[in-house]
Amino acid sequence: MLLVLGGLWAVPAVANAASAGGAIPVTKIPKPQVAEPRVKGVPKPKAVHAKLRALPEGLADYVPFDIAPFPFDGVKPSEGVFLNVFAAGRRGHASRGLTYWEDTTYNDRRTLLYMPKGFDIRKAAVMVVFFHGNGATLQRDVFARQQVPRQVLQSGLNAVLVAPQFAVDAMDSAAGSFWQPGTFRQFLDEATVHLVELYGDERTRGAFAKMPIVLVAYSGGYNPAAYVLDRGGADPHRIKGVFLMDALYGEVPKFADWVTKNRDAFFVSSYTSSSAGGNNTMRSLLAQQSISLAKTLPARLSKGTVSFVPALPDAVHGDFVTHAFCDDPIKEVLLRLPEYAHKPGAVKSKYKPPLLQQELQVMQDTPDPQTP
Repeated sequence: MLLVLGGLWAVPAVANAASAGGAIPVTKIPKPQVAEPRVKGVPKPKAVHAKLRALPEGLADYVPFDIAPFPFDGVKPSEGVFLNVFAAGRRGHASRGLTYWEDTTYNDRRTLLYMPKGFDIRKAAVMVVFFHGNGATLQRDVFARQQVPRQVLQSGLNAVLVAPQFAVDAMDSAAGSFWQPGTFRQFLDEATVHLVELYGDERTRGAFAKMPIVLVAYSGGYNPAAYVLDRGGADPHRIKGVFLMDALYGEVPKFADWVTKNRDAFFVSSYTSSSAGGNNTMRSLLAQQSISLAKTLPARLSKGTVSFVPALPDAVHGDFVTHAFCDDPIKEVLLRLPEYAHKPGAVKSKYKPPLLQQELQVMQDTPDPQTP
């Protein structure tokens, strides 16, 4: 038997006894132990984290929330119990002469979370919260048809998208649990948790929790938007602005009251003839408060901006999220927040404000300088 000692071959002492014809004692030879070096004054190693950086690729997920608009087993304001239809062991809600069932229409807890390529948590960022309209699903409509994530990406803004599912593919504008005071704040708290999980770094929690919000509501999304602003419980200083897309079909006083009390935020409403009546009513309410109103989308959405922007003549309600006062209206509104842009001015606006009637008249009355 040979042992390796320091790299040299050596013969054990028991070999002499064998050559002398004596008995060989059976000895268990212990395995060599490698001693840990003892170095005084060296601190205990600390955990090493990778540096935060801009996302090399976009991230998206449909995440079930505990605090979601639905399921909802409560009361609809001014009407009573929401689930007011019972048949064959199922509960449902009557809306516009139709019955929608809880298990198929009011039972989707998911929220679409999206972070575009290039999102950088180290820089100033904004959270876009999108409320879809009637007859919509997150994947088919918000993501694919209306292309809301693409518009966020192409705006050039350092932004994330949070879009909850309301009634699934139904002609119903119900806000569900967002009718209840304080629920939207709880929803935002949970969104922070899931955004941290999607990003994959606990150090980002504080940034997501304080991120300013731009609330975008299309069509029937007006109802949850109105109640979120009226009683949602979110820090009012956190909501930087509201963009309504052919959406002022009701709850106009709630929107007007919010604008009047939050002069540090912006408000933009674009509309077709479908919601023109609600927009006219709100203009009248704000004029009574001596609030300046614009008729076009300004180059920058500064504090206190209030704009009512008519849609193009060929705009239709069903395609309003992609074609309103111009193509990609969400993108156009977001790029007017240069303080959150990756490179301010890098994305050029395609919106051309229409000439106001008085400006057109001035041009018609002005002689052509080449005319003698």
